[in-house]
Formats: sequence, structure tokens, C-alpha cells
Amino acid sequence: MRITLLVVGKTTDSIVESLTNLYIQRLKHYIDFQMVVVPELKNTKALSEQEQKTREGEFILKSIPVGSRIVLMDERGAEYTSVEFSQKINSYLNSGVKNVVFVIGGPYGFSQEVYDAAQEKISLSKMTFSHQMVRAIFAEQLYRAFTIIKGEPYHHQ
Repeated sequence: MRITLLVVGKTTDSIVESLTNLYIQRLKHYIDFQMVVVPELKNTKALSEQEQKTREGEFILKSIPVGSRIVLMDERGAEYTSVEFSQKINSYLNSGVKNVVFVIGGPYGFSQEVYDAAQEKISLSKMTFSHQMVRAIFAEQLYRAFTIIKGEPYHHQ
């Protein structure tokens, strides 16, 4: 199985990028993992929020391989403890699905077309994080999930 983290726009903060890359490298020990960056839109001042979401949505959907399980990182999604999240990841591993794509949208969220294509929504917290910070937090939680699955001492009960 492959896990893809699909994100909109490059990280502009070198500290956040470094932390995200640390966990991405650690993840590669456990799973075929990749982060795919969809380019941010340019000249957005002339676009409404809805137009931005629609255009970003088109880029997002074009970047997802056919047959993938699509999981949106969304504030209205299901919340899990780290152990419950590891069980969710383990269920994907045992389901036979070939590609799970976790999607972090841009600053205004997702278009309706992206919501319609997704099978699940997950929230990392009731708090709001920048879409750049979510990358690092998600990568760490995914790494933690694999250490829980493998019974390694990273996570303490």
C-alpha cells in the first residue's frame, strides 16, 4: 500500500518544512509514502473564495490516482486518539486498498467536488491550525500510528 499526503502550496516556513521532512523520512521505514504538492493559485486577488476552492479542487482531483481512497483533513471530520488513528491505518493496510490519499486543502478548504469524491474526513483537532502546520502534525501522527502498530516504544500509553 502507498500513502500519499496531497497538499496545496509549498511550505514557506523552513522550520515547519524541516519538521515535516523529518517525519516523512521516518515514515519511509514503514510504508511507501510520498508528499505531493499541488501548486498554489496565482493572482488570487481577483478570485472569490469559492472560485479559489473550485480551481484548487480541480488540481487536487487531477492529482489523485484513480481508485484511491480519499481522506480529507477537515475541521468537520471524525476525531481520533492516536491509538484509534493507528487502528484506522491498520484497517487500510488490511483492506487491500492500494493507495490512500490524505488531502490538506488550501486556506479556504475544499470545493464541493472534492468533498463529493472523498470517502472520509478526519480532523486533527477542534482547534484550527495553518494548513502548513497540519503537514507536520499529520506526518508525526502517521509516524506515531506505525510505531503503535509495530509495538515500538515511541508512543506511551
